[in-house]
Amino acid sequence: MSTDYQQAREALGARLRELRASGPDGRLTGTALAQRLGWPRSKVSKLETGRQTATPEDLRAWAEATRQPEAYDELENRLRGFESHIRSWRSQLAAGHRPVQENWNAEVAHSTVIHAWEEAVVPGMLQTADYARHVFTRYAELQNSVRDTEAAVRARIRHQDWLYEPGRKLRVLVWEAALHARLCPPSVLAAQLDRLTGVIGMDTVELGVVPLGAPLKIPAANGFWVLDERLVVTEDWHAELWLDDADSIALYSRIWRTLSESAVFGNDAQGVITRVRRTLGG
Repeated sequence: MSTDYQQAREALGARLRELRASGPDGRLTGTALAQRLGWPRSKVSKLETGRQTATPEDLRAWAEATRQPEAYDELENRLRGFESHIRSWRSQLAAGHRPVQENWNAEVAHSTVIHAWEEAVVPGMLQTADYARHVFTRYAELQNSVRDTEAAVRARIRHQDWLYEPGRKLRVLVWEAALHARLCPPSVLAAQLDRLTGVIGMDTVELGVVPLGAPLKIPAANGFWVLDERLVVTEDWHAELWLDDADSIALYSRIWRTLSESAVFGNDAQGVITRVRRTLGG
């Protein structure tokens, strides 16, 4: 569980404890509140210490039991705020990859400028169908999720229409390691690299490659996407993080700018891609 997420749970728990202590009936003990709610005493303790995530129903019951029903809206906003930041792959992939892609397409559709960094795979908005197919297959096997690969591939390719709309701009950085990664057969990777060289020069795409030998000011860590200046999406093995607070957006924008100082663009980027492409033959 992310530190930010846990801190937010603990802050919500502290607020619940305040409500228990400041009700119009005077301070309630944890035992008395549990009896009033019909809960085990341990549940009250876990909610107040951030060891259990409250549901909206829990929060409404707590506000009413402490005779402060007007506090519910505040509590529910706190819950919605920190839960929206972490989206576990287990829950997201319950119906397969296609719904995840369609949700992403909706966010992309009302974005004008996207900054992206990928250190391990070719960015989804630049993937060929064959490359995407292998990526989805690998992740479905890892997560033991619904196999809807073909539907997911179609959804991913659809959102690439964004690249052909006037006024859009994808500013994407890729670590050279991602170009070497054999997540697919060499012939598929070769076609994918050809696709990358083809987008260099597009009005809507600025592609930078960070060579393996380039000096780095910061580690080449997890990939992320910054949509306009309103949302950051980054991921780990267990979950995606969707961050919309100003501090996080500013941080990831600064990370992107720092990584871009190590990148090459235009003909130099094409040269790196072509060098990798030659290692595949054919």
